Amino acid sequence: MQNGSIISKFSGLSFSFRIARRYLFSKKSHNAINIISGISAAGVGVGAMALVCVLSVFNGFGSLISDMFSSFDPDLKISVIQGKTFDVNTKEFNALRKMKSVAYFTEVVEENALLRFKNKQMPATVKGVSNDFEKMTRIDSIMYDGKFILYDGAFQRSVLGVGVASILGLGAHFIDPLYIYAPKRTSEINLLRPENSFNQVGTFVSGIFSVKQLQYDDHYVLISIGLARDLFEYEKSTVTSVELKLAKGVDKDEVQKKIKTLLGNKFQVKNRYEQQESFFKIMKIEKWITYLILCFILLIASFNIIGSLSMLIIDKKADIETLRSLGANNQLIKRIFLFEGWMISAVGAIVGIAIGAGMCLVQEHFGILKLGSGYVVDAYPVVTNPIDMLLVFITVISMGFLAAYYPVRYIRTKENLSD
Repeated sequence: MQNGSIISKFSGLSFSFRIARRYLFSKKSHNAINIISGISAAGVGVGAMALVCVLSVFNGFGSLISDMFSSFDPDLKISVIQGKTFDVNTKEFNALRKMKSVAYFTEVVEENALLRFKNKQMPATVKGVSNDFEKMTRIDSIMYDGKFILYDGAFQRSVLGVGVASILGLGAHFIDPLYIYAPKRTSEINLLRPENSFNQVGTFVSGIFSVKQLQYDDHYVLISIGLARDLFEYEKSTVTSVELKLAKGVDKDEVQKKIKTLLGNKFQVKNRYEQQESFFKIMKIEKWITYLILCFILLIASFNIIGSLSMLIIDKKADIETLRSLGANNQLIKRIFLFEGWMISAVGAIVGIAIGAGMCLVQEHFGILKLGSGYVVDAYPVVTNPIDMLLVFITVISMGFLAAYYPVRYIRTKENLSD
């Protein structure tokens, strides 16, 4: 009865943890058990390190591409849900212009057209923008050649994507004009003279931009919004979208909600993520598929814990019987070895995450691993995220629990253990 009271006094989690910690760090009767425990922790550590590094690299690529899009995409883009065009000369949009949280308000007319330079032709997306477009975006930072000028006071100018310029054989400041053709919206097609069914404007190329994204570089041409309205036969207050740059320090999500409320349900207001939603969704899917694959590999590595605990249970058979003689129940003994498995996983996880985070920080600041020539950046982009590290730690501990539970649940009663 006295022995039973001793165990009951220390039978909490603290007692189980202390015994498990002693078993983990003390020397076993068979040196192979120490080696297998070390291998188990090392395997878990390598898996945790790989998870941290891979997730950080995906974060780096996501941040890099987001920065590229931010040079061309606005903070918020307003478009109509049904139809293509709308009028910005309304009280709602006038109120939007006066909002303190809106730094720049850019009117946009965007349509498909045909480009011709000398004897070369290609379809493209022509985007007419107002004067605030340069201030709204960081297009100066992505200029490949020339300058961003849409009207020089005498001639209409255009700025092309680097892919469009390459296909047409154009460069900045070429003397020959670039011609843009668009079907006439307000008249019928002339079957006898088809060329009369198109509006035509000529521009001189002032610059070439490079977003390093094919959807922009290979398809877009920027012109002044006045020229675009003349080409596509739109009224002066008609636009296909409105692009906004928000003031510094404002809550972008909150401003987006206010604008949605102001404009009503006829308009959609998209932030930068929503403007490229399909692209970022694909990147997220790739990231989490890779995470699941590495988790599977980590689960296989965690199976070493099964062998380590099984051998430890056999090695500590006499200790188990002693604990039972002192009044320990089956649940307490199982808890000791369950903690043992958790501690092996925790040691591996902490060491692996620390090494992985250290490697990522070194790569982030010094760029040791290079991508080679011909890429957007010289070295692998890396962004360490504490949330990812917490996720890796929880994943490793969960798998450690599953691996530890399998051998522990077969610990039997005193009579069966002694057989």
